[in-house]
Amino acid sequence: MNHDSSLVNRLTDRLIAGELRPGERLSETALAKEFDVSRNTLREAFRVLGEQGLVTHIPHRGVSVASPSTADVVDIYRVRHHVECSVLEHAPRNHPNAVQMEAAVEAAERFAAEENWLEVGTANMAFHNAVVSLSDSRRLMQSFSNVLAELRLAFLKVEVLDFLHAPFISRNKEVIEVYRTEGSAAAAKILGAYLGDSERQVLGAYARAGQD
Repeated sequence: MNHDSSLVNRLTDRLIAGELRPGERLSETALAKEFDVSRNTLREAFRVLGEQGLVTHIPHRGVSVASPSTADVVDIYRVRHHVECSVLEHAPRNHPNAVQMEAAVEAAERFAAEENWLEVGTANMAFHNAVVSLSDSRRLMQSFSNVLAELRLAFLKVEVLDFLHAPFISRNKEVIEVYRTEGSAAAAKILGAYLGDSERQVLGAYARAGQD
């Protein structure tokens, strides 16, 4: 992995963790110092993130974190349906990465008990990342991390984290239980319904907040 791609991955991880918020201005000087890279290296990372829809560059105003639109949310969920449900449907029941799904749910439950909804969201991202890891495809995992980063920005844009995440902890558990007991196809069907409900909730939150 070269220096530029490593920096892109680190910045993407920050987006997934909710550490960078929609519309936030990104300081070249501060980030170059923090990551100990040249400004040219940072600008190249910004260019890649811009192509991925994660940052926007406005001439004479610099680079800001992207702010997903309603159309973006619809497309994000379209990709999630295709990728997550397909991967889960074809996953062997005894795939070792299933323990990562279980660990993510356990983490979400701990953070929910503390009412730390930002971290509940991060644990939820880890759950869905673990679902895609059942594919054993590094390339698919890399592309899906961009989807998760955009999804996290959409969640942060409406800022009702408990409303968005609380109902889905038990539904993540249900996906695992069905996967373990009834098999991959049944779990994929449950996940498909779950993602449909999640999409409707996010779009409803956008509408109430007056987002485009």
